Amino acid sequence: MGSRPQWVTVLGSTGSIGVSTLDVLARHPDRFSVFALTAQTRWEALASQCEAVKPRFAVVASDEHAALLRARLAECKVPTQVLSGAAALAEVAEASEVDTVMAAIVGAAGLLPSFAAVKAGKRVLLANKEVLVMAGGLFMTAARRAGAEVLPIDSEHNAIFQCLPLAGGLAAGLDLTQLGVRKILLTASGGPFRESDVSDLAAVTPQQACAHPNWDMGPKISVDSATMMNKGLEFIEACWLFNAAPRDIEVVIHPQSVIHSLVEYIDGSVLAQLGNPDMRTPIAHALGLPLRLASGVERLDLVNIARLDFQTPDDQRFPCLHLAQQAAGEGRTAPAVLNAANEEAVAAFLQQGLAFTDIARVIEATLGRVNLTEPDSLEVVQQADFEARVIARELIARHAFS
Repeated sequence: MGSRPQWVTVLGSTGSIGVSTLDVLARHPDRFSVFALTAQTRWEALASQCEAVKPRFAVVASDEHAALLRARLAECKVPTQVLSGAAALAEVAEASEVDTVMAAIVGAAGLLPSFAAVKAGKRVLLANKEVLVMAGGLFMTAARRAGAEVLPIDSEHNAIFQCLPLAGGLAAGLDLTQLGVRKILLTASGGPFRESDVSDLAAVTPQQACAHPNWDMGPKISVDSATMMNKGLEFIEACWLFNAAPRDIEVVIHPQSVIHSLVEYIDGSVLAQLGNPDMRTPIAHALGLPLRLASGVERLDLVNIARLDFQTPDDQRFPCLHLAQQAAGEGRTAPAVLNAANEEAVAAFLQQGLAFTDIARVIEATLGRVNLTEPDSLEVVQQADFEARVIARELIARHAFS
C-alpha cells in the first residue's frame, strides 16, 4: 500500500462499529483518508460525519434521503458527492482508489457490498457476520480468487486470529491440524440474562434485552447477545474463517468479557487475547496490521479485575445458540435460513410484537419449513433468505410457531 495514506471506505459508518472505526482513523490522519461513508437511513448522523471527515462519497439507501443529505452538505459547503442505492454501495466498496473496506453494515443488507469488496481484491475488515453465515463458502472462495485480505473484526474472531501463527489475512485458507490446533474456544459474556430464572425470560422487554452488561451495541446485536444467537452466528462464522469443523469449536461463557477468545494447541498450550471490551482494539489491529496502532482504548488493569470466570452455556436458557450450532452441522442453506428467521423475529420482538422466548421458536419453526439446498451461488442464498423471511413473517403474524 506504500507510504501514501490508505483510502478507507466505511460501510455502515453510523453504526457502533462505524463510529469506532472513524474514531481510530481520526487518531492517525497521516496513515488514513476516508474515501466513502455509508448509512441506511440515518442521513443526519451521516451528514455530521461528512462534515467532520469530508469523504469523497456518501451513500444512503434511498433517493429521498440522498436529496436531504445533499441539501444539508451543500448548506455546510461540504464537497462530498452523495449517491444512493445498492449499486452505489458496491461502487464505493470496489473503487480502484480504495485500499481498505470496513464491512460493518448489519444484517443481510451487507452481503452484496462486502462481496464487491473481496472481488475487487481489497483488504476487507469484516464486521458483518451475516456475510459468512449466509454465504461463507462463496465469500472465502471469492476472496481467495481475487487475492483479497480478509481480517475479522468481531472481537472474538480477531482474538482467535491474533492467537494463531498467521502473518496476513484468512482468504488463503488454513489447516488447523498443521498449525497444531486442538480446539478453538469462543468466549461469550452470557448477556444480561445469564443468571436470570429461565421462567422469567418470557416477560423480558426490549429495553431489558438491549441493556448489555459489558458492550455498547445497537439494538439488534444487543438482542442477539441476550439470546446468544450472536454467539451462534459467530460459531458459524468461525467455521468459515478458520476452516474449522463444528467439533473444532467450543463456546465458553466468560462474564467479564476480558478474554475475547482462546486457541488450544496439541502441546497443551492455550493462547488467549485479553483486553477491555472496546471494539476499537480489533479495529486498530486490523487497520494497522502488521503494525500495532494506538486505539484510544484504556489499558487493561488485571489487578482491578481480580478474577476471570468461565461456565458452559445452558441449552435451555440459550436455545438460539443450540439452533445455530445445529445449522452449522447441517450446512447447505440452513445458516442463511437461520439468520433470516432470526432477523425477522428480533425485529418483531423489538416492536413488541413477539415475546423474547418466541424468537427461538420462530427460528426453529422456519428451519423446519424451508427446503435446504446447496448454496452454490449468491442467487440461491438470496432465494433461501427470501423464502425464510416470508415464512417467518407468516409464523409471527399467525403466532403459529409453538
